[in-house]
Amino acid sequence: MSILTIDIGGSLIKYAFMEPDNTILERGTMPTPMSGRKDLLDALSALFRLKNDVVGIAISLPGIIDAENGYIVMGGALRYNDDFYLRHELYAHCRVPMIIENDANCAGLAEATLGSLKDIKEGYVIVLGTMIGGAYIKDRKVQRGHHFAAGEISYINTLRDEVPTEESIWGNRCGTAGLCARYAIKKGLPVNSVDGYVFFDALSSGDPAAAECLTKFARELAMQIFNLQTILDPERFAIGGGISARAELIDAVRKQLDILYDACPYRIPRAEVVTSKFQNDANLVGALQTFLDKYKDIV
Repeated sequence: MSILTIDIGGSLIKYAFMEPDNTILERGTMPTPMSGRKDLLDALSALFRLKNDVVGIAISLPGIIDAENGYIVMGGALRYNDDFYLRHELYAHCRVPMIIENDANCAGLAEATLGSLKDIKEGYVIVLGTMIGGAYIKDRKVQRGHHFAAGEISYINTLRDEVPTEESIWGNRCGTAGLCARYAIKKGLPVNSVDGYVFFDALSSGDPAAAECLTKFARELAMQIFNLQTILDPERFAIGGGISARAELIDAVRKQLDILYDACPYRIPRAEVVTSKFQNDANLVGALQTFLDKYKDIV
C-alpha cells in the first residue's frame, strides 16, 4: 500500500510513493507540462499507473487553492490552472481518494507537525521556489483565510507608489528564479543559463557579483520578514525550498535582519529565522500529512 505524493512546481514535478509513516518507497522527477491542463492530467495519470498498490493521491501545487472542493482559484506560476476543478478532473482518470493543496501550505503543515515549527504554536514558513510561497501557522494549523489566500506572499507589491507589475511582485523578485536572474543579468548571461547550482558555485568561488546579488536578495527577503514579524508576531520563521539548504543564504538573511533591527528607532520583537527541516521535500511531506488528516480511515 502506498500513497502517491506529487509536488507540482513551476518547472519540475517531484513525486514519491510514500507510506503513512513518511517512508519513501520510490521517487522521481519529470518536467512540468507547460502546454495546458490536458498534458498535466496525462502526466499525473501516468504517475498513478506506475504502481498498482496506490490507495490515494496527495498533490501540492502553486496558486490559490480551495482545498475542500479541490478547486484552483488561481494557478500562480501555472496560469493554465486558473478556475480549474483539478481534483474532479483527475478523479475521472484515477479512481482513488485524493487531495490538492497549496504548496506552501503543505510545507507549512510539514514543518508544523514534524519539522522546525513542531515545538511552537505560531510560526511562518517561507518557501523559495520558482516564486515565493508562504504559510501562516497558528495553533499548529495552517490558516487559510476567507479567499483561501492567507499567508500568500508572492503577490506583495515591492514598489512604493506604483501599481503592481511583473517586476514589482515580490515572488518574481525573491524566488530562487529571481536570485538566479539577478546574477545572470549582472554577468551579462542568458537568464535561463543560471540555476541555483551555478549561482552558489560562483558564490563559493568568490565571485563578487554573486556576493553582491546575494546581499541584495537577502536584504529584500529580510525586509519582508521584518514586516511580517511586525504584523503577525510569529514565534519563528522557517525558510524552505532547495536553496534554503545553503548556510550562506540563512546567514545573509540573519545579517540583514540584524541591520534592520539595529537601525529601528523602536524596541520591537526580532524575528527568529531557521532553515526548514524538510527543505526540498517539505511539500511532499506536507501533502501526505494533508491526505492523512482527511482520510484517516484509509490507513
